[in-house]
Amino acid sequence: MSGSPAAGSRLRRLVRERPPAAEQPAGRAAPCDLCGGPLEAEHRHVLDLDSRELRCACRPCALLFDHRAAGGGHFKLVPERVLLLEGFALDDATWDELRIPVDMAFFFRDSRAGRVQAFYPGPMGATESLLGLEAWEALERANPVLAGLEPDVEALLVDRARGRRRHFLVGVDECYRLVAVIRTRWRGFSGGKEVWEELERFFEGLRRRAQVADARAGTRQASAAAAAREGSRA
Repeated sequence: MSGSPAAGSRLRRLVRERPPAAEQPAGRAAPCDLCGGPLEAEHRHVLDLDSRELRCACRPCALLFDHRAAGGGHFKLVPERVLLLEGFALDDATWDELRIPVDMAFFFRDSRAGRVQAFYPGPMGATESLLGLEAWEALERANPVLAGLEPDVEALLVDRARGRRRHFLVGVDECYRLVAVIRTRWRGFSGGKEVWEELERFFEGLRRRAQVADARAGTRQASAAAAAREGSRA
């Protein structure tokens, strides 16, 4: 298994070193990366397609880029939707064919590269795995919801650690938050108690926000079913 150092470096740059707005000195709000205006503690992200860096966006900038034609093919707003994929078909043999050497990974369509890319988080950041095209196509056939991944800005996030089988469709910023948790909290060979507790909080947070969607349905059907479930709970 060999990774791509350049790709890993690009992804590590997506894990922002700047403290969140809530941690800024009193009286000083963090600036929006796009316009320099004040940034809310809870804010959206825009992906720079050239550098593959995430930019923190204030509400007005997020609204500006919340259109397919906005950004001129250079910037893309990261979606907020989180889907917990129910009935996701991914057995151990298929996982081995995907060539992921650890038990967590995320997959997204890179429009510039013209293919799906796979990365897995670790203590040094994110490392690219050489994804077999045939293995991904088989996974997509078994789980039609994957055909609806928004290129560049949405990902399939898989957690198989410690016997778990959790599959989410998320914005790529969530994947980089996961990378940051592991990179900053990992200790020793096995990671230590703190990192595993933090990872459980991370995935539990995703689960609480997620709509449940049928992985075997197409994206439109899965989204409609998820919305219907959400409406029935309201």
